[in-house]
Amino acid sequence: MKSSQKVIDYLNFLLGGELGARDQYFIHSQMYAEWHFGKLYDRIYHEMEDETLHAQLIIQRILMLGGVPNMQVSKINIGHDVPSMLKSDLDLEHSVQEHLKEGIALCEAERDYVTRDMLVRQLEDTEQDHAHWLEKQLRLIDLMGLQNYLQSVTAEPTQPTAAH
Repeated sequence: MKSSQKVIDYLNFLLGGELGARDQYFIHSQMYAEWHFGKLYDRIYHEMEDETLHAQLIIQRILMLGGVPNMQVSKINIGHDVPSMLKSDLDLEHSVQEHLKEGIALCEAERDYVTRDMLVRQLEDTEQDHAHWLEKQLRLIDLMGLQNYLQSVTAEPTQPTAAH
């Protein structure tokens, strides 16, 4: 199936963002595990898995449309403490949301409704799950104070880590 080169190029741009998000979440999850914030590790590791799935779907769509996936990873921003990590991840999700909206508009203009629907599903996941959860964590830090928040997320990870 041959598609608009504009759609393929934009999907490759989105792929770079998903790969960057995956890597950022992976690094942050490992930092949380090292610091014994198991609840944060579990959630962020889950987000890394979601970003990997998003990347996989985009790769499959690029291939189906006759394109070649570009595995160039977008720039990532690693935080240095829990609040900066959560804020960095939220900034990333907001950026992904904007890029997905632009991609949805492009797909509509190019009359590629199947790709559009795939991007809409990813946007829903990004807005309703990823970004919303990160916003709640930052709000909890403001309400509880950082030390109380950190105490509430201290636990052993339930997801596998290299140490387990």
